[in-house]
Amino acid sequence: MTGRILLSPPDVGILEESYIVDALRSGWVAPVGPDVEAFEREVAERVGCGHAVALSSGTAGLHLALLAIGVRPGDVVVVPTLTFVATANAVVYTGAEPVFVDCEPATGNLDPDLLAELLRDLRAGGRRVAAVLPVDMFGACADYTRILPLCAEAEVPIVADAAESLGASHVGRAAGSFGRAGVFSFNGNKIITTSGGGMLVSDDADLVALCRYLSTQARQPVPHYEHTDVGYNYRLSNLLAAVGRAQLRRLDDMMARRRQLRELYAKLFAAIPGVRVLADEDATANCWLTTIVVDPAAAGWRAAELGAHLGAQDIETRPVWKPMHLQPVFAGRRALLSGTAERLFTDGLTLPSGSAMTEVQVARVLAEIERFLQGR
Repeated sequence: MTGRILLSPPDVGILEESYIVDALRSGWVAPVGPDVEAFEREVAERVGCGHAVALSSGTAGLHLALLAIGVRPGDVVVVPTLTFVATANAVVYTGAEPVFVDCEPATGNLDPDLLAELLRDLRAGGRRVAAVLPVDMFGACADYTRILPLCAEAEVPIVADAAESLGASHVGRAAGSFGRAGVFSFNGNKIITTSGGGMLVSDDADLVALCRYLSTQARQPVPHYEHTDVGYNYRLSNLLAAVGRAQLRRLDDMMARRRQLRELYAKLFAAIPGVRVLADEDATANCWLTTIVVDPAAAGWRAAELGAHLGAQDIETRPVWKPMHLQPVFAGRRALLSGTAERLFTDGLTLPSGSAMTEVQVARVLAEIERFLQGR
């Protein structure tokens, strides 16, 4: 029972191997090819959107989506402070200003009440709010039932950062299908992976066509290399798309395994005062990462102490994202805060959640958590 247990390692096997071997043998090793086109079509169908473009990363998708909806220097884009830095970085790439907003304690997702207040304040101050970027934290969709009408009333488009939430849903609609565009990540630690990659989805054919054009260095359709716009090298390779197609076929099984792990953690902590599972009541989450939140006054211990104990046993854990308003790179940026994101950062801990975890590994993690709890 040795060897490092990772937080969310890639879950790949024979099916992925067969898809990539077929792609190699087909001769389509260049960046584009039939597996890219098929992967785009299959993800769009899964999400219920009309169009998709496969890209080199989720970050690239966010960047292109913002450009395509007209975000420009001097604009404001509202970003949840509790997110991975890529969400805010994509805004900066456009020359716009990220303005941060705090989250709900139950899910870690953007707080609609604070969003409404921030939109009013920004408009009253004469700022052009070019977009809102809700993030589906750890695989649970943001509250689009409340966010969509707020943004519609303010006439502000939404780009859904669904990097972590492929397979999840909200009131019967798939993650990524909300707003003008949605963006997924297929990084190595996500619920499905293409090693590195992402996908932009939308019902807006013109928007997707513009993103596709910009993602291929904005090359004009002429025999020689002609460029009238600055473009980007953002396309996904055919070989990686082949891996993604195999992963997509296994998505439901991988989600089921991660939910099983979440239920085991929830059962283990159910009798422990001051400990809860983030977004545990969301039955439509994909359970990408299981995160516990610890009230040290009630529990008698801190999340970081459990993390240190597991780390000493070669079991990886990680704090919740450090809020963007606390990041040195964004020091001094405007933010509307309630303190929730900071508390989740201090009191939250993500636990090993990978669908490739063996029963032996699961038993080892649970035993080490129990050993820690018994020592308290």
